Amino acid sequence: MASNDPKNGGGFFASLASSITNFGSAMSKSVNGLMGYEGLEVINPEGGTEDAEEEAGRGRWKQEERDGYWKMMQKYIGSDVTSMVTLPVIIFEPMTMLQKMAELMEYSHLLDMADKTEDPYMRMVYASSWAISVYYAYQRTWKPFNPILGETYEMTNHNGINFIAEQVCHHPPMSAGHAENEHFAYDCTSKLKTKFLGNSIDVYPVGRTRVTLKRDGVVLDLVPPLTKVHNLIFGRTWVDSPGEMVMTNLTTGDKVVLYFQPCGWFGSGRYEVDGYVYNSAEEPKMLMTGKWNESLSYQPCDGEGEPLPGTELKEVWKVAEAPKNDKFQYTHFAHKINSFDTAPKKLLSSDSRLRPDRYALEMGDMSKSGFEKSSLEDRQRAEKRSREEKGQRFAPKWFDETEEVTPTPWGDLEVYQFNGKYSVHRATADNPEDTTDVKAILWVKATSLKRTQRRKGRTN
Repeated sequence: MASNDPKNGGGFFASLASSITNFGSAMSKSVNGLMGYEGLEVINPEGGTEDAEEEAGRGRWKQEERDGYWKMMQKYIGSDVTSMVTLPVIIFEPMTMLQKMAELMEYSHLLDMADKTEDPYMRMVYASSWAISVYYAYQRTWKPFNPILGETYEMTNHNGINFIAEQVCHHPPMSAGHAENEHFAYDCTSKLKTKFLGNSIDVYPVGRTRVTLKRDGVVLDLVPPLTKVHNLIFGRTWVDSPGEMVMTNLTTGDKVVLYFQPCGWFGSGRYEVDGYVYNSAEEPKMLMTGKWNESLSYQPCDGEGEPLPGTELKEVWKVAEAPKNDKFQYTHFAHKINSFDTAPKKLLSSDSRLRPDRYALEMGDMSKSGFEKSSLEDRQRAEKRSREEKGQRFAPKWFDETEEVTPTPWGDLEVYQFNGKYSVHRATADNPEDTTDVKAILWVKATSLKRTQRRKGRTN
């Protein structure tokens, strides 16, 4: 569990805390005075006592770009900037939001275990650990590409899962996803809502995530905490997700409430998560504790939340080894998501892997990536005008909009459901007599990009 030192109440520790608070205030003021901008805090969450001036200058922006971007973004403070601002590719990673949704599947074996166990409280331990596990990937500070309306992402060849996601609405941006294997079915409707605060942004997950465990037919509902992205313009960008995550068994009434500790000064409390599994009478049955970037453990507890005598903490999940010094801080699984190793035969032409801006960024050509991104956005706007002139409305292919509107802590959500058509498509496309090689598509794109790079070399 997160430690609470009783010494913090007075004496030396109280004086130290006061000194840190005063230092923090002074650091904030010195940065604001230095940069000429009021209300901006620059904090290094990893700890350290670097001078605030040096810390403020860190990050991925050159000073002239940083200052110009700040002037452009000032008018949006307090606004939802989800789809109203065109952002430069310098802050992007070569992945779309649809692919980001698929990262939830990295530790899907935990859902398999939740389906297999007969213990109702261990079921919640496994399932909530699965929900926590993705936060290691979510701490990346690069922004994924916003999907184009109708864009899709498919994934196979992982733990027996077929995964499909589709961008079902452009404004506000909404995505729907479905994944399934022999043990569970995952369904999600996602609508992001943001609030730009100057040097930071709050991201509200206005969505509905449901997991159906097939053996007993229980349905689990997930409500995640909001995410805060700090130091967007000044200082080192970092991500935090303070608040509660709640997973509820809608069939039995059992639930898990896990609290994400907010990051304090010099990294205190960062990554820590603590909470309990409760039965339908809201009595604690299991305590859970750990760090979302390392591991989670559980232990049976009594009605007061104290560990039962004779029991011990047992690890339920541990983060997999990640590549060192990876440019985009990708896990091995994130690299698999971008590769054709997880792609099915007869890949849909709307798949995120095939986006020219995403692929150009992956190949290191930022100029081409920016050009292709603008071209895609222009084409999307033109298609929208054409539909409006004809009185037409976009209809997703693999998901249907329902009449259900569900409340969330951050606003109402229109719910989309998987219509099953993709399963039929996949069964036909996976015909063993078909010899289509989707990797040939990647070869053609790579050849085209190399030609472009050679032409640039000759003209420079």
